[in-house]
Amino acid sequence: MKPYISFIALLLIFSSCKEQKNEANIESKELTIAEKIAKANGVDNWTNVNEIQFTFNVDRADSHFERSWVWKPKTDDVTMITSANTVSYNRKSIDSLSENADKGFINDKFWLLAPYNLVWDEGTTIKNQDSVKANLTDDIFSKLTIIYDSEGGYTPGDAYDFYYDSDYLVKEWVFRKSNQPEPSMITTWEDYEDFNGLKISKTHNGKDNSVKLYFTNIKVN
Repeated sequence: MKPYISFIALLLIFSSCKEQKNEANIESKELTIAEKIAKANGVDNWTNVNEIQFTFNVDRADSHFERSWVWKPKTDDVTMITSANTVSYNRKSIDSLSENADKGFINDKFWLLAPYNLVWDEGTTIKNQDSVKANLTDDIFSKLTIIYDSEGGYTPGDAYDFYYDSDYLVKEWVFRKSNQPEPSMITTWEDYEDFNGLKISKTHNGKDNSVKLYFTNIKVN
């Protein structure tokens, strides 16, 4: 019996070592830059989110625009609330009545959670570059560029340049429509706040404060 028991013990030890080695390999897997940015902004906590509410605001010159959203990501139920009307729909069954609302939702949600979309979105090409001068300041950041494929989505072919710091937090970004060389819009990423583990930049200012995009009434359940 003793040799048999010893063999079993050795087998258990070997199995334990093998499991520890596999766990070590998983832990040592190098994250991509996109994953590091998403994690720095709390994407790992997204699975705990049952509902998120927010109001998207745009101030430009003497004009103000806003629309509010209630989104249940687990079921993909969305409600848009504006001064004119309220539209509720499910993103799994978009029709001609809800398509315009969904276009607005995709835009506003992207501004809110763009760092997460770096790992959520498919059909993209990502490039990285170190030590790049920002557009709105003299600060030097690293830059990640994401380019969307020319097919699919509401705005195919667009590109975004994310300028991020050593903590992998976005400080500025550039939107380039249809991946054109010249910027279509440049704004800051500032006023970060933690909402139940989601780190969200609430304010985006354009050059010379020509435009201000910001979020209010943020609630994460």
